[in-house]
Amino acid sequence: MGTFFRRLPKVDYCAPENLQEVLSLISGKQKKEFLLYAGGTDLIPKIKKRLIEPPEMLIDLKGIPDLNYINYDPGKGLKIGALTTVRSVATSPIVKKHFPIFSQAAASIASTQIQNRATVVGNICNAVPSADSAPALLALQASLLCVSLKGERIIPLEKFFIGPGQTILKEDEMVREIQIPEMVSRSRGIYFKLSPRKRMDLALVGVAVIMGMKEGICEDLRIGLGAVAPTPLRAKKAEAILCKEKLTLGHIERTAEAAADESRPIDDHRASAYYRKAMVRILVKRGIQTISQMSQSFS
Repeated sequence: MGTFFRRLPKVDYCAPENLQEVLSLISGKQKKEFLLYAGGTDLIPKIKKRLIEPPEMLIDLKGIPDLNYINYDPGKGLKIGALTTVRSVATSPIVKKHFPIFSQAAASIASTQIQNRATVVGNICNAVPSADSAPALLALQASLLCVSLKGERIIPLEKFFIGPGQTILKEDEMVREIQIPEMVSRSRGIYFKLSPRKRMDLALVGVAVIMGMKEGICEDLRIGLGAVAPTPLRAKKAEAILCKEKLTLGHIERTAEAAADESRPIDDHRASAYYRKAMVRILVKRGIQTISQMSQSFS
């Protein structure tokens, strides 16, 4: 059975040429009056299907040249502009070299055609629990630079999501860039996306693991989870079990079990909550063991 798409309803369309114009347009307005979009790969189909209320105005950000960038500063970290496409992140030599887990996560998002249109910031601002970039960015301790006419503020990503499709972004704000601190040289990361058709489907479970080791001791551990709670989340209780401990099978299994306990999945038409919890446990364990092997090969 084919998917039925209606035409877009009549809305005002605006294509500002600079950031200041965008902020002036949204200042003092309520969310029902406008929607910002860059790629529009999720927003436009939702409006056509009437899954969301059409706004009075669509504001297209694509024409703003100074929001499309990948900037790396050694020792400080990475900055990703609001218009940087998923494909640019997935294929960037800089990202692949210094933040490979982020490249893995971006490469797992939808088709190549979608990746060439969609943006990573859009994937985050969409705030769906299954967003593929979110677990990796949470494990990377990313923050968002948000701007309005009133000024700027930096929001840690783990505080950004407040519910399915909901963020703490104010009505007169937009996300200008993603900021990722430099990874510790001994840290390695890996992202697992569990889905029926790999990147062509939404994640049933997404697990990101970043770990640093020294002489068999876990110095640092960060676990990001997606599609297993109302929002993407860090499994901090699980992280604390293994951090500063020797990497034994018992410690790894307790960590993986704790991560599964921290998840709060639902039963839906795609998978059961029981299955999702089981896969969190398996993928966290697999991630830790894989990074352990990677670290030994680099030592």
